[in-house]
Amino acid sequence: MPRGRKPEAEQALSNAERQARYRARRQAQQPQAAIRRRPAADRRSRPQRWQDAVAELLALQAEYAACSNALPESLRDSATAEALQEIIDLDLDTLADIKPPRGFGRD
Repeated sequence: MPRGRKPEAEQALSNAERQARYRARRQAQQPQAAIRRRPAADRRSRPQRWQDAVAELLALQAEYAACSNALPESLRDSATAEALQEIIDLDLDTLADIKPPRGFGRD
């Protein structure tokens, strides 16, 4: 009496066909591995990063000034209005005037 399952077709599967079915079955059972990607390295120099940060702060300060001007009368004396006014009053021009030192020929 032969062992094993009876063939589904007229002939038994070859070893390659059996292996292909096994691999397909295993792949269907396993979840796909999560591919982790590293964030891109920041290749800007320190002086360039400084200039970009100061420019971002100045842009944010301008946005907050626009928000403060658009506040309704009922919120003019609120904590939100005070916080916006403090941000607007910051003197960021001194930051913009600073030129960071260049470092050892790498910048």
